[in-house]
Amino acid sequence: MTTPTDISPDSSISLFERIRQFDSDGVEFWSARDLMLVLEYTNWRNFKSVLLKAQIACENSGYDPTDHFVGAIKMVAIGSDAKREVEDMHLSRYACYLVVQNADPAKEVVALGQTYFAVQTRRQEVSDATAMAELSEDQRRMLLRQRIKVQNTDLASAAKTAGVITGQDFAVFQNHGYRGLYNGLTAEKIHKRKKLKKSQHILDHMGTTELAANLFRSTQAEEKLRREAVQGKDAANAVHYEAGVVVRRAIAELGGTMPEDLPTADSIKKLERAEKKRLTAPKLKGKKASES
Repeated sequence: MTTPTDISPDSSISLFERIRQFDSDGVEFWSARDLMLVLEYTNWRNFKSVLLKAQIACENSGYDPTDHFVGAIKMVAIGSDAKREVEDMHLSRYACYLVVQNADPAKEVVALGQTYFAVQTRRQEVSDATAMAELSEDQRRMLLRQRIKVQNTDLASAAKTAGVITGQDFAVFQNHGYRGLYNGLTAEKIHKRKKLKKSQHILDHMGTTELAANLFRSTQAEEKLRREAVQGKDAANAVHYEAGVVVRRAIAELGGTMPEDLPTADSIKKLERAEKKRLTAPKLKGKKASES
């Protein structure tokens, strides 16, 4: 196996590919032990704290961590011929993405890993574009809503690095993004304008156009926070506000409808329940199916 000392910017992508494995069903995965060494961690206990943060981020994004972080055992050499079992974990590509986002940013190889898994995620998004066009409005809404959940976790991570620490800090930070995109409206004012109940979430009542605008706002803010290594709550808030303004300006230049003027969509929770019911409904077979 390639060791951390073999890593260079030119070899990083092939390195992350080289440690990729496939199970008996052909499903790709990465060994956490292998990834630990590539990311230049020497202590499993320390790396487990990174894995835990990644699992929490996964859960906060609305996904089940057990689908992406699977407990495993790995055999390691302890002598010329002897081996012993050690704790390991099999990681999905998405799990690896979350791991490198939560690893030590001071390590050059971590930055390379972030680039690699971000590029792979982007390639998957491009690959999904054709399929996206074939989806119904409701299906596109559900997909975009899930993407925003993931993206907001990444944005929160970047904001935290910049100094947005407490829940109150993050609420203020989020409002700056909304104010930039919604012509000065805070989350509370958007909520009222959309005539939503107190228990209803703004993002759950956006159509695809509005969701896409908010996804773009979030990705642009995160990218600038990381690229410019922004520090300080006020500076982070300004970045998020400007990201919203930029997206709003783009909508205006294209002659689009401003987000605050878009119609309030039905609850996405209702759509998700209906979709889950459809997917779990028993299928008719044989003659009965053909007669229906």
